[in-house]
This record gives sequence, C-alpha cells and structure tokens, in this order.
Amino acid sequence: MSVIEKETASAPKSWWRTHSELGVCVFLFAVGVLVLVDALSIPTDFTQRGPVGPKAVPILVGSLLLLVSLLLARDVLRGGRGEAEAGEDVDLDAPADWRTVLLLSGAFLANAALIDTLGFPLSSAIMFWGAAYALGSRHLVRDPLIAAGVSLVTWFVFTVLLGVPLPGGPLMGVL
Repeated sequence: MSVIEKETASAPKSWWRTHSELGVCVFLFAVGVLVLVDALSIPTDFTQRGPVGPKAVPILVGSLLLLVSLLLARDVLRGGRGEAEAGEDVDLDAPADWRTVLLLSGAFLANAALIDTLGFPLSSAIMFWGAAYALGSRHLVRDPLIAAGVSLVTWFVFTVLLGVPLPGGPLMGVL
C-alpha cells in the first residue's frame, strides 16, 4: 500500500460522502411527486372509455417511484452501499474532459436551434456527426454518411411507421 493510499484510507469521510446515495433518493422522490401531481391533474371526463382511465399508469409509476426512493433511503441509512462497477476501467482522479462535453453540448444545441429551419433529417444528421466527432471519430466521409442514414431512418420510422410527425424541412418534397 502506498503512502497516498494509506492517507486516504485513514482519512475520516464526511457523513454526506458516505451517504451520497441519498441524493438519488431525493431525486427519485421529487420525480415521483411530480408524476403524481401531473397525473392527478389529468382531466378524465372526455377520455374515460373503460374501467382504466388515463390516470392509472402515471399514478402507478409515481407511486412506485416514491416507494423505491423510500426503500433505497432506508437501505442507505442502514449502511447499504452500491457496488462499484467491476467492469469499468475509469480513473476517478482524472480531470473531466470539458472539450468533449462542450462539443457534445454544441452538437445538441445546434440540433435544437436548426430543427425548425432545416428539419429533423438534416439537423439530426449534423448532431449525429458532431457527436461522433466529439467522441473522437475522424472519418470525414463515413461519419456524415452514417449520420445521414441514421437520421433518415429515424425520421422515416417516426413519421411514416409510427405516425409521429417530425419536421421534414426543405427535404419535405424529396422525402
């Protein structure tokens, strides 16, 4: 054991650091409350067509989120800890790669800004290509072709097969 490992092993940890999973509990509880509040505000007068109305599934999901958050909090407070991922080869002491985070954020924001103007196929192709570039791929011919193919297939599946209209943009007459 090195000197650094001995120092970190003997250093006292704060209560919040040893119980950090409580943050997940608070998040799950908040989402559960949000789902329940929204579910209870769903009007059922015109949508009720059978014994199970539109509120049933959101109320079930919200209730289960509350239950899971409370059970997880109880486990954490009794000393339970999540296991570290054995398959991950991550250096937790390495600094964050902010360049990659900013490039991915830029690709996503470009998609959000361009989707109404260019349509879903073109804006999402730019986003997919930008994400591939941000994550290290430098194939200047293959990446844009794959991005265009993925975005066109996604647009086709949603618009034609599922009936969810996505903006086509200038390609509307071609597609």
